[in-house]
Amino acid sequence: MSFRVSWHNLLERLDDLPEGATLRTPLSNDRFQITGVQEHRVIIRFSDSGESRPLQKDQFETLYRRVTDATDGFDLDRLPPDADPYPTVLSLHPRFEVNDDRGVIIETEAPTTSLLLDEGPSSDPTPDERTEPDLDVYADALLLVDALERHEVTALEGVETGTLIDLYTLLSDVQRNANDLRKEIADTLLDRLHHDRPVSGSYGSVQRTARTNRSLKADEEVLDTLESAGIDRDRVVSVDRGKVDDALEVTDVAERDVYEIEETEYVRKAEVDEDRKETRLQGLKDQLAASDADDADQLRDEIEELESRIEELTEFKSGQSYHTRSNADR
Repeated sequence: MSFRVSWHNLLERLDDLPEGATLRTPLSNDRFQITGVQEHRVIIRFSDSGESRPLQKDQFETLYRRVTDATDGFDLDRLPPDADPYPTVLSLHPRFEVNDDRGVIIETEAPTTSLLLDEGPSSDPTPDERTEPDLDVYADALLLVDALERHEVTALEGVETGTLIDLYTLLSDVQRNANDLRKEIADTLLDRLHHDRPVSGSYGSVQRTARTNRSLKADEEVLDTLESAGIDRDRVVSVDRGKVDDALEVTDVAERDVYEIEETEYVRKAEVDEDRKETRLQGLKDQLAASDADDADQLRDEIEELESRIEELTEFKSGQSYHTRSNADR
């Protein structure tokens, strides 16, 4: 089949898409909608940025030639970043398909699937709808989980050096980002907690407490205070903190007379309900394994998509441009 015939078949498919249908790019997983279908180009708009971009017919023809000439499909890693939407749109044609597992777009006579996520504007989310948080710790945690599942880490002596380096890097990133998020949450909780009154959630409880930090006042002020209390200056010369503490134990000088005392409040973990966590995790596993309901299928699809995204994130992608856009194309 010639490109001219394939192109018009593709345009017919695009015309039949419901308004607001959302697609995703195979490499960056950007979401976009098709807002215009013309004889020589297709107009798309990215969901997150709102940016509109024309996809030119001649660039589709170039991709078409690459795919039809390839024996095992065209490697998506050879696409430049701005060409990511092209294979998505081309996959709406019944003879072309993006294979996420292999990272290629192929021509096939078999039934195909596309990268169409939904066929209309998304409805209001239900209270239990799963959403992906835009947090660094979430992405790092997904990569870490994937690495832990693929490697045996119970016997580290047998793990390859490169794998250990990857695991160490991911663990460090998760720890750093988790600590940053933990501090933000703690700062927010401070306004909601009262002293000595633990507040419980599903997995544990926290309580507000206080920490006292001491710092010595100016040397001369400390020495004069102690000297007036009968302590020889030589005993605490240079105002050594240990010596000052020893002197306080044998005098009536108050701690605040020689220390600058500052109290800061923070949130600390009071307890963890490990049984509740284990029960919840096991319940999710059992529910997924035993249920044939639509929500289980949805969860399986989400897991498969996450695995695909992890694979894309961990792959090295080279950029080999096969087209050049002029400013007039934008």
